[in-house]
Amino acid sequence: MKDILYDDIFYMQQALREAQRAFDEDEVPIGAVVVLNNKIISRGYNQTEKLNDSTAHAEMIALTSAYNFLGAKYLPSATLYVTVEPCLMCCGALYWSKLARIVYGASDEKSGGLRFFTDNDGLIIPEKWPFHPKTQLVKGVLAEDCIMLMKNFFKAKRK
Repeated sequence: MKDILYDDIFYMQQALREAQRAFDEDEVPIGAVVVLNNKIISRGYNQTEKLNDSTAHAEMIALTSAYNFLGAKYLPSATLYVTVEPCLMCCGALYWSKLARIVYGASDEKSGGLRFFTDNDGLIIPEKWPFHPKTQLVKGVLAEDCIMLMKNFFKAKRK
């Protein structure tokens, strides 16, 4: 795993802006951006309620937009920034995207997909690596900010 870069913080802030859009639209506040050559080429936020589509996750929307922007079906030089650990469905889509890097903020013990590939210590088992073999994973970037947005959303739902 690569160390957190200064740019990772900047781009995670952009993903948080997308998550705030989801929050403002009463969607689970998860946001994502795809970056290529230090440029954001696509953005996405959860839109499952808006689109009445259980697959309309931030990652899926950002990936589809990036493919369309580039006219390509793979993203081997790009990085995805997402505010919350990808679910199992999104892990599969990320595998097929062949991204260079995946950077996420908050871990998700309930719905995160990485738990299916980890040992008892929470470390991903190399033989079960869920992404393309060349993909690097960075976790915990602005985790507290990502967690707070989720907590505030669900706290408001319980009122």
